[in-house]
Amino acid sequence: MCRLDNLDPGGHQKLLMKTGLILIVIGHLNFIVSALVHGTVLRYVANPQDTISLQYAVSNIVAVSSTLLTISCGIAAIMLSRYLMQTALKWALFSLSVSSTLLSLFCSLGLAVSIILTFANHGRALLATCTFADVELIQISSECPFDPTRVYSSTLSLWTISLILDFVEIIFSTRCFLLTLRLLHLRLCCGTRKKKVSLQAVPAENLEAGECWDLLRQDRVEAVWL
Repeated sequence: MCRLDNLDPGGHQKLLMKTGLILIVIGHLNFIVSALVHGTVLRYVANPQDTISLQYAVSNIVAVSSTLLTISCGIAAIMLSRYLMQTALKWALFSLSVSSTLLSLFCSLGLAVSIILTFANHGRALLATCTFADVELIQISSECPFDPTRVYSSTLSLWTISLILDFVEIIFSTRCFLLTLRLLHLRLCCGTRKKKVSLQAVPAENLEAGECWDLLRQDRVEAVWL
């Protein structure tokens, strides 16, 4: 947060534009990965009576919702970079960035739980709807509503990719949050202290035009008039 204090409006616009573009790209990639997981396996596996398969489905729904919110946050960041003085856009991006960060965090936790459960049961929950008796005969069995070959490794790989993309979403959504905090002149605890400065003790030739008033307006110094 402190490193953003010295940015001028042009710097804010560039950062918002770049961050918004990254969020849109990452959101679309994560959406494609979540759609692949749902289309290839989870739409056959989801069973309200089975806790593990239900957890898989809920995690995937949260992942899709997170990607849509991330894309919305990216669009709002790009719009704000064009209209930097619009207060409504600043608050909209503030709300979207907070929501996107939290939902991406919940999504990553859900995916981590799904990966751990899949490792623990060796993928049996993914193949619960198949009727073959021996898991070792998956390669030659056709008694399954979907292609069971490599489903274990493919699903885990897609979940891992989605988990990495969620971490990237969290990083750049947090960046949007910090940028909007700065633009809204809101303070995040920064650990700075006020300094008492005697304006009379400072030679006039050492003061740049407007420097003291800028510091006073930002509440970073407390002037002592003598």
